[in-house]
Amino acid sequence: MSDILVHTEAGVTTLTFNRVDKKNSITSSMYAALADALDAARDDAAVRCVLIQGDATIFSAGNDIGDFLNKPPSTQDSPVFRFLRGIAAFPKPVVAAVCGPAVGIGTTLLFHCDLVYAGDNAAFSMPFVNLGLCPEAASSLLVPQMFGYHRAAEALLLGEPFMAEAALEVGLVNRVLPPTECNAYAQQQARKLAAKPLSALIETKRLLKKTQTAAVVERMDEEGASFGRMLREPAAREAFTAFMEKRRSDFSKV
Repeated sequence: MSDILVHTEAGVTTLTFNRVDKKNSITSSMYAALADALDAARDDAAVRCVLIQGDATIFSAGNDIGDFLNKPPSTQDSPVFRFLRGIAAFPKPVVAAVCGPAVGIGTTLLFHCDLVYAGDNAAFSMPFVNLGLCPEAASSLLVPQMFGYHRAAEALLLGEPFMAEAALEVGLVNRVLPPTECNAYAQQQARKLAAKPLSALIETKRLLKKTQTAAVVERMDEEGASFGRMLREPAAREAFTAFMEKRRSDFSKV
């Protein structure tokens, strides 16, 4: 069974994180599958909307740490960057259904979605600083735009989880639902979009995003360069070693 399930029906391509036993942590091969699926959905005129979802108990724990350390993203052609560029530039509507933890890229990918629905058990977090790293996916640009500076600083500097109602308050999610209803409701909304004229969907999304399109690409590239450099530095090595050894990180000497 694939770790990323791809299913297209009624004009909606649904991408499902299917690695629940590993908390839907994302490997390099999963990023490649996601990027390939987005490319296919973009080029298929029968697809009018994409839906990204996880399980009722977990959206994604972010990067698979073991896989990430063995195959760190070294170039802009790395699967994770292919996926991020793909979702940021995707011309058709993207809907997300988020239940349970959404860690790191599990949260930052949502800033590139057009509609986001959350289970009342959703917990969002962007703990990059805690790993000795910086934000990615242009989140250092998009989070302050949506949250305001001080709330963005709290989310990105402390890296602590915030729950579904807080995400609703700052505009990250459109609606909060019981976890058992979230995926079905998001699918219903995606099918509403898929019933509309594709040309109108694409042009409306282009106009909505026009003022930030170039800035997102520029920031994503800058973050990617910093992220790659910081990944090789002592703070990140200490954070990842501590994670693998199941102990608290000690940054007193870095």
